[in-house]
Amino acid sequence: MAPRRTSKPAAALRIVSLAPSCTSILCALGANRYLVAVTRWCADVAPVRGLPAVGDCWRNESFQKIFRLRPTLIVGSVPFHSKTVARILTIPAQFLALNPRSLADIAADIMTLAGITHRVADGRRLIHRMRNDFAKIQRTAAKFSPPPRIYSEAWPNPRISSPPWVAELIALCGGEMVVKPGARVSDEQVASARPDIILLAWAATGDRANPRTAFSNAACKDVPAIRNNRVFVVQDELLNTPGPPLIAGAREISRILKGFAGESA
Repeated sequence: MAPRRTSKPAAALRIVSLAPSCTSILCALGANRYLVAVTRWCADVAPVRGLPAVGDCWRNESFQKIFRLRPTLIVGSVPFHSKTVARILTIPAQFLALNPRSLADIAADIMTLAGITHRVADGRRLIHRMRNDFAKIQRTAAKFSPPPRIYSEAWPNPRISSPPWVAELIALCGGEMVVKPGARVSDEQVASARPDIILLAWAATGDRANPRTAFSNAACKDVPAIRNNRVFVVQDELLNTPGPPLIAGAREISRILKGFAGESA
């Protein structure tokens, strides 16, 4: 849902961000002065403490609060709930809904937000910095043959594997995602994939996932990652925020894989 083209000067922008990824991008662009409200999760990934907190694109009871803030633009990103989006569309402001799947999509989203905030050069610099950081992580990553098999999880019940951009990060760190990314998966599918390493980055939980109970079922007892105690909790905002925080996420995956390489040596 792209916003209508507007000649409104950047100084007149009043942006409500309903996604930490959008907030992290806007702040990295130097466009945080246009933000008038963010979600309560946004302070985990961007310097926005003190701004009014509202709901997100999945669950939002803040519509009157958002209305009173008189936004000119509301930005959000996956996941979306249809009823929440329907309510957002009743607010007299443009709504930009982002749905990135890949690192290339994230770069495109950066340029979209850079264009809206008249910071195109900053957008190009941000993309260049992220690509350079990813390339450095890839150059210094552990080398494997064959690559370690990895299952990364974004939600435990029902099990949902991490998004496609996480599979790209795993690959550049030297691993291989062994289930379809961004999909609902069963215990049996995880077991049959036989991952060497399991990453838990459960959405909206920070680092509170419990590796001891996450796979306490008969189907998974012989999975190599579980048998060898290679289930790692990753702060969810490092893998589930499609924007600049993914750099730190890639570094964390690389650190875990380097540890695995040391064990296997």
